[in-house]
Amino acid sequence: MDWRDEGIVLSLRKHGEYAVIVHILTRHHGRHAGIVRGGNSTKMRGVLQPGNELYVQWRARLEDHLGAFNVELQESHTARVLSDAGRLSAMLSACALVDDCLPEREPHQNLYASLRSLLVLLPEDAWAAAYVVWELSLLAELGFGLDLSACAATGVRTGLIYVSPRSGRAVSAAAGQAYMDRLLPLPGFLVGAKEVSKQAISQGLRLTGYFLDRHVLTPQDKALPAARIRISDD
Repeated sequence: MDWRDEGIVLSLRKHGEYAVIVHILTRHHGRHAGIVRGGNSTKMRGVLQPGNELYVQWRARLEDHLGAFNVELQESHTARVLSDAGRLSAMLSACALVDDCLPEREPHQNLYASLRSLLVLLPEDAWAAAYVVWELSLLAELGFGLDLSACAATGVRTGLIYVSPRSGRAVSAAAGQAYMDRLLPLPGFLVGAKEVSKQAISQGLRLTGYFLDRHVLTPQDKALPAARIRISDD
């Protein structure tokens, strides 16, 4: 078996003295693992950083074998955010969530495209809002998308300030007034508002984190990645 693709490094761990096993989200072959021989060398450590974009070649004797990667650096996204703790945490969180949430070897080309777009946007000023929007796209890709288009109770499309934790649908201010203590805040930038405050980012992270935990992570006995928690704490 032999194929070539583009990919984004998600995680890696040592394998023996010199090799590593790396998990990569590839454009056409999904989340895929393989050995990189010499991957623990000083030269390769800078290449095999979570978030970096690679050209990869995977080879194995049989399709169900672990196989081995040959890799070539295409874009060092990690280097662009290394000096900023918040942006770096967002990159590591996104990679860890994909690694934790996706099954192996199942193509997710839309998710690959959205993750790559996020990595490109992280150096920009609006990185935090872009990260929250990306988590919404991850939920949708996994089959747990939120419906923020109209109020679940009345159907109105304005004044949407809550989300039902049960249905994942938006709720208007009027319809949710009596139940506000049971509803999740819906930050305005997710429904068209231009201003993005620090409070709105916190609300967005709480919203997406709740549904990721409920629908994806807890059923697998997993928790939000440490890098994701660091974003919420900043």
